[in-house]
Amino acid sequence: MSNKHILIVEDEPKLANILGKYLAQAEFTSHVVMDGADAEPAFKSECPALILLDLMLPSVDGIEICKRIRTYSNVPIVMMTAKVEEVDRLLGLEIGADDYICKPYSPKEVVARVKAILRRVALNEKGQVLDVESKLKLDEETLFASFLNESVSLTHVEFLLLKAMYGHPGRIYSRDTLMDHIYDDSHIVSDRTIDSHIKKIRKKLHSIASEQEFIHSIYGAGYKFEAQSG
Repeated sequence: MSNKHILIVEDEPKLANILGKYLAQAEFTSHVVMDGADAEPAFKSECPALILLDLMLPSVDGIEICKRIRTYSNVPIVMMTAKVEEVDRLLGLEIGADDYICKPYSPKEVVARVKAILRRVALNEKGQVLDVESKLKLDEETLFASFLNESVSLTHVEFLLLKAMYGHPGRIYSRDTLMDHIYDDSHIVSDRTIDSHIKKIRKKLHSIASEQEFIHSIYGAGYKFEAQSG
């Protein structure tokens, strides 16, 4: 697998062509398929470093393609959609997408996202990011989070919230998606409930790892877990 090869699954020829050109300018190679039924065979033959996957496709939609690929591969998948109401589903664990881009989009933004995700993957493979993240441990039996020799107790809701993000570093979670992880019934709560929980978790993690920032706010999108020095 080349870390410069991108699979574009997009049924609009003009958009696919533009993306290919911008990726080429950034020294990426790309392969385009325009029918959902061709996506998996192309993935297996092309072995891309990342997939740019349109949501609405002929034959098989992007969500189904993403689900299928996730059963055997962790290749980064960026969903491209004009259906903003689908964003929460796209970022949910049941789908497994790593990021999303709403149409209409800037091709430059797409290239920037591709670079950022592949850079993160490369760092993870070298252990330069996961080295810090792996030192933060979660104990489901005691609801404790520990970092090196320090530990702190979390409430059940705080633990579920942190655990959801902890399992997928770098993935952005909307507030609605996070609510689905901590409430298994039809609770009606506001976005601010999640914000309040996040604030408390940050304070607790800061008490055991003052030099690290683990939970990051993504303006207009939600939150992600990623270890960075404060």
